[in-house]
Amino acid sequence: MDKEIIKGFSHLSKEDKLKLVASFTNNPEKSEQIFKSFWIKDEAFAKRFDEFSENTISCFGLPYGIAPNFLINNKRYAVPMVTEESSVVAAAAKSAKFWAEHGGFKTKIISTIKTGHIHFIWEGNYQKFLSVFTELKKRMITRTNNITSNMRKRGGGILNIELINLTNELNNYYQIQVSFETVDSMGANFINSCLEEFADELKIFIGNNENFTDKEKECEVIMAILSNYTPDCIIETWAECAISEFEQLDIGMEPEKFAKKFETAVKIADVSPFRATTHNKGIFNGIDSVALATGNDFRALEAGGHAYASRTGRYRSLTKVEITDNKFKFILKVPISIGTIGGLTQLHPLAKLSLEILGNPKAKELMTVLAAAGLANNFAAVKSLVTKGIQIGHMRMHLINILNSFNASDKEKEKAKMYFKDRKINVDSVRNFLGRE
Repeated sequence: MDKEIIKGFSHLSKEDKLKLVASFTNNPEKSEQIFKSFWIKDEAFAKRFDEFSENTISCFGLPYGIAPNFLINNKRYAVPMVTEESSVVAAAAKSAKFWAEHGGFKTKIISTIKTGHIHFIWEGNYQKFLSVFTELKKRMITRTNNITSNMRKRGGGILNIELINLTNELNNYYQIQVSFETVDSMGANFINSCLEEFADELKIFIGNNENFTDKEKECEVIMAILSNYTPDCIIETWAECAISEFEQLDIGMEPEKFAKKFETAVKIADVSPFRATTHNKGIFNGIDSVALATGNDFRALEAGGHAYASRTGRYRSLTKVEITDNKFKFILKVPISIGTIGGLTQLHPLAKLSLEILGNPKAKELMTVLAAAGLANNFAAVKSLVTKGIQIGHMRMHLINILNSFNASDKEKEKAKMYFKDRKINVDSVRNFLGRE
């Protein structure tokens, strides 16, 4: 790539951007063709997709799959999942089918509160600030009445405003922490709009307040932003059955031994951050796939979930197992902050269709679907780990990708599927089977 700074790239046409980027590759003409092969044919849709982001030159496709047979709170769902990882949809579907035959997934939404902060530096008397804080809160709420009007009509809005003194952690550092209910929207833009208005009001209020000295009238707002850590937007999901019912699974051991081994594996994830990281990643295989399919922000979900897993000071498992009176109960407790209106949920045609497939759920109902998908994938992963090992199932699903990497013909693929039915799969074994160098 030319190391000179590229100027005015964003002002180029899509075609010119594409030509410039393709020139960085080994075969510019072929690269252009590949990029263009992913262009959306419908002009209206293409324009909408291009406007989702900046400097768009093409679309990046990911497989859109369906995991059927999810029974959640006695309601059946076919769950849309967008992921490139071979075994995620298959694992979710297999787990969903087993649990649907044993009562399904149950959920309890504990809270749906989201939080944002004004971070500011102020050299003044904390108690003096507290004495006038009630008046500041009133002014903040009044200032944002026009922003919060529609949200309040839907049952949401600003719930609480607190002053937090963190001067022991950082010199002269304070937060104003604001709690929100955003109902069916994820609410990021709403929250940030309110916080920025609050920040302006904070500076005006402090600068004009007669209770403060000239020095105390100086307030430096560092930033005003929502937090993706949502420990008060929590859902608990569980599935349970008699241990004897595990006889219906292909586990190769007695149900009692399986249940105990499964429980120990989850306990290991609770005490070992190394294991917990991969364990929780398996949960987000499910959660993220549904978030992508419905136009939600999977990165925010990941950040909040991993922070929640660290809330005790050590990174731990997000799931746990309870075994009592020969009953097995598998539980996931996780923050999930999502929406069914706003953002891409209605702008992206497939996100809109995903919500239709799910019955056009409200945000709380969609939370239950994401959580159930996370628990289903985690169950499938731990089950594989404590029985046959993760590679048998995972690599069997990955076989087609390996075959494609060797440009195997359809005939070779069919033979390979039969050959590797009872054999371990890896790149070298597939290469040897195909006779590739």
